Amino acid sequence: MRNPFISLPFLILLTGCFGDESLTGYAPGQWRLVQAGPQAANTPRQHITLDLSSRGRISGQGPCNAYSATQTAPYPWFEPGPITSARADCPDLAAERAYLAALSRMQLAEVSGPVLILSNEAGETLEYRLVAQ
Repeated sequence: MRNPFISLPFLILLTGCFGDESLTGYAPGQWRLVQAGPQAANTPRQHITLDLSSRGRISGQGPCNAYSATQTAPYPWFEPGPITSARADCPDLAAERAYLAALSRMQLAEVSGPVLILSNEAGETLEYRLVAQ
């Protein structure tokens, strides 16, 4: 009869081999929006952040409120789950809606050093710069 505990160390070692294959595994840290291209161009850039510090999650600060969503697609794909945010009223609420809508339409991610570019097939882009890891 085989001892089931002999396989346990192997299984524990094996689970450690599978790293985070999502964007958070390739670009962990805090990012600041610096540019939004074509259709996303109306998205304001001041004070907008994207936090990729938590495995399988994105979060950040929009023009008004904090937001978060799941994101488990393997890199270079980007597929945010439903984005949730607080609903505090502010003068930039329309800008926040525009940003969150643009973020939810992104499909691909490209990381090159301190630059992160999210894009989609429609040609929309959101470009971020690394602020802190």
